[in-house]
Amino acid sequence: MEIAFVLLNCDLGFENEVVEKIKDLESVKEVYGTFGAFDIIVKVGNIEQKKIREVILWKIRKIHHVRSTLTLMGTEENN
Repeated sequence: MEIAFVLLNCDLGFENEVVEKIKDLESVKEVYGTFGAFDIIVKVGNIEQKKIREVILWKIRKIHHVRSTLTLMGTEENN
C-alpha cells in the first residue's frame, strides 16, 4: 500500500471543520489536529499512488478554508 502524509494549514478557527470534512474522504486513514507549524496532519493510503494524488489534489486541497498543503510520500522500504 502506498502512503502519504499531508500537512495542512487552514484559516484560523476552522481546524475542526476542515478535519470533519477530511475524515470521511476515500483513502484517508487518519486525521489529527496539531500544534506547531501546521494545523492538521492527514495519513492517506491506497494501493494506487494515482488515487492518493487524486484525493490530495481534487479533494483535500479544494476544501474551503484549506490555505496550503505539504505532501510527504512514504517510501516502499518503510511499508
